[in-house]
Amino acid sequence: MQFFQEAEYDVLLTDPCFGGGVLLAHRLGLPLVFNVRWTIMEDGHYTVAPSPLSYVPIAGSELTDKKSFWQRMKNVFFSLIILNNRNMIKEPHYTPFVHRHFGPDVHYDELVQAADIWLMRTDFTFEFPRPTMPNIVYMGGFQCKPSKALPKDLEDFVQSSAEHGVIIMSLGTLVGNLPEDIAEDVAAAFAQLPQKVIWRHTGKRPSTLGNNTLLVDWLPQNDLLGHPKTRLFVAHGGTNGLQEAIYHGVPIIGLPLVFDQHDNLFRMRAKGVARVLDIGTLNKDNFLEVLKVVLYEPSYRKNIQELSRLHRDQPMKPLDRAMFWIEFVMRHKGAAHLKTNSYKMSWIQYHCIDVITLLLALVMLMSLICILIVKCLWHEVFGGKKYNPK
Repeated sequence: MQFFQEAEYDVLLTDPCFGGGVLLAHRLGLPLVFNVRWTIMEDGHYTVAPSPLSYVPIAGSELTDKKSFWQRMKNVFFSLIILNNRNMIKEPHYTPFVHRHFGPDVHYDELVQAADIWLMRTDFTFEFPRPTMPNIVYMGGFQCKPSKALPKDLEDFVQSSAEHGVIIMSLGTLVGNLPEDIAEDVAAAFAQLPQKVIWRHTGKRPSTLGNNTLLVDWLPQNDLLGHPKTRLFVAHGGTNGLQEAIYHGVPIIGLPLVFDQHDNLFRMRAKGVARVLDIGTLNKDNFLEVLKVVLYEPSYRKNIQELSRLHRDQPMKPLDRAMFWIEFVMRHKGAAHLKTNSYKMSWIQYHCIDVITLLLALVMLMSLICILIVKCLWHEVFGGKKYNPK
């Protein structure tokens, strides 16, 4: 802590999925910038921006922004689960720690919501339309860039595919290999295609591997996705890989495994650029069928290329936009003018429950007064007798 204080930093950049950076910024009194998609509890949007349940789908609900009555009911149900999980995480763990080390008036949720800038690792080619806030800056695809030349051995292999093109398969940095039986089915399906396949696989070499498939320990994913001969990307559904597929306009087959991957791939499926398979039910036949559908049905490539055009058509590159706002916060010692005070309000105040209650009480009071006036007039005019028109 003494080292940090003596260094006199200008800003703290952190991912709010873990709490250390948030607490450090508060202790040092530094402006706080998030590199964010998820907080410890939920999608960052739900922490800082209005999220009407009528058209903003809860992550994991597999709903779009267009919902029937029962789908809205499902969305509300998912929101209650998220709220319960948030309370379970916050109360037993963070709150006692924060109160013990930072004081009883400091609340972790408020520290998160008080961040100056939220650099959101997504954009609206990926998200469904939703409300946002002035201090949310979208930098989806910030890591994407034009492809560079491939190493000679890879380029020769890609060029050998002729007019059929190449399929890229990678399940991210955390998963280098699949269970042997699934790997055998994947290899057998690839072997029946005319395309060449570059597959990042560090496990045992499948016995069903065809001559058209190259196994590698590592591959230059961005450069391969940007190659004109690439026809398809088989992916686990991580945000970075999907953003690169959008940037380069390559259709997707998703094999989600953990974390947010199911939700990410659902969004791609809803936009008509991907098909998704459950890894637990994958076999040679259904994998081969999906491969052929995405390879030969033109709508998948057409849709992903339209997303690519939308993503690229913006006045400033996402990384340049992120750098501008980090430097903005450093120049101005924060961005207080962009932050709402909503996080300081109670749930009752935020939803105007107190105002609505008062208005209802006034309406009921006025109604009661009107009823009493009518009763008094009735007794005054008719003497309390029943009115007889004869």
